[in-house]
Amino acid sequence: MTAHTARHARRTAPTLLRGIYLPRSADGAAFAMTTYGIPLLVLATTGSATLTGLAFALEWLPRLGAFTVAGTVVDRYGTARVFRIACVIRALVVLAAAFLLTVLDTAEPTATVTVMVLAAVTGVVTEFSYVAAETAGGEASRTAGARAHRVQSVLLGIDQTAMLAGPLVSGLLLEHGGPAAMLGALAGFSLLAATLGARPQAAPAGATAAPGGLRTGWATLRSRPALAWLVGGLVVSNCAIALLQAAMPVIVVTELGHSSTDAGLIWSAAALASLLAITATRRAIDHWGLWPVGAAAAAVAACATLAVAQADTYRGYLLLIAVLMAGEGGLTVVLRTLRSHLIPPDVFGSTLSLTILLLLLPFPAAGLLVAAVPPAQLGHAITAAALVQALGLATAFARLRTLAASPA
Repeated sequence: MTAHTARHARRTAPTLLRGIYLPRSADGAAFAMTTYGIPLLVLATTGSATLTGLAFALEWLPRLGAFTVAGTVVDRYGTARVFRIACVIRALVVLAAAFLLTVLDTAEPTATVTVMVLAAVTGVVTEFSYVAAETAGGEASRTAGARAHRVQSVLLGIDQTAMLAGPLVSGLLLEHGGPAAMLGALAGFSLLAATLGARPQAAPAGATAAPGGLRTGWATLRSRPALAWLVGGLVVSNCAIALLQAAMPVIVVTELGHSSTDAGLIWSAAALASLLAITATRRAIDHWGLWPVGAAAAAVAACATLAVAQADTYRGYLLLIAVLMAGEGGLTVVLRTLRSHLIPPDVFGSTLSLTILLLLLPFPAAGLLVAAVPPAQLGHAITAAALVQALGLATAFARLRTLAASPA
């Protein structure tokens, strides 16, 4: 009986690979296919670029709103329960849409309504699974102690790999198998994530009465100066990144005379550079520590953005954007590692939601700026953003060096 109990105990304590990395990989694949595949599905179904853009907005606007409640739900009901429920709901919604699109004519208004509703619902549900998975990753990092950066670098590598493969897989399945094949694969990844996810545990006593929401996140951020300064610096940095992402199609196609495929290639190369940088950052932190590596990554990102503002050739943009995103990859490892140490476990989801929301806000603002600024003036706007980015990151890391809260 004792040996049986011991074996059972070992089975209920999964390894990082089984308990964290594999569920995150399956959910990351579903996340990427949702983000990039649903707009492709809308275009294939409706043939309308306007509706495709609207579908993209319908995915992201509810996602931003979902962050205000997803963290609270995770804090109150646990990562495992929220993760599984969100993945199952996403699978059911996607399978229902696949069935409707199979029996409907794409010219029918009902088909258009189906794909638009699909975009909105999957966008919301995906953020719940993402916040739950990130919170579980934070718990694993706290358990890892001094090796937390290794856990976070693996998780970030999983996310980057999914973002590299997701658009390609979605496009191939949609082109060669139609909507049913793409949506079937998306549902399959969602169900696989739910199956691999940890079993829900009984909530601790009083957990349902725990505070949550953005107010709790703000209070936590104010009480953790190191985290607040780092998040502030990265928000400023994201203003430059967002402006580059929004402006790149205009610059590459209109100013440099290249194709939209060439514009997309820049960000594919950037994702690959970021993936390589994540691996290098993990080893560098082992040797030199968290803060020196973070400061070096910030310097690389700031210098690359300043150089991008002066670039005037396609090759120059491609190389410099790759260097920039490599620096951003290193910064993200530092942020996630700090986050896992500095945020109290009982309010991790709420604070995580707030930090993600703050880091995403520059992106819609950058789109509005690009829409308002004449293409010929975008270079000046990027230069100004690059200077602000350099100043913001320098100030943040200078301030971080003086804080006793440094975990490294």
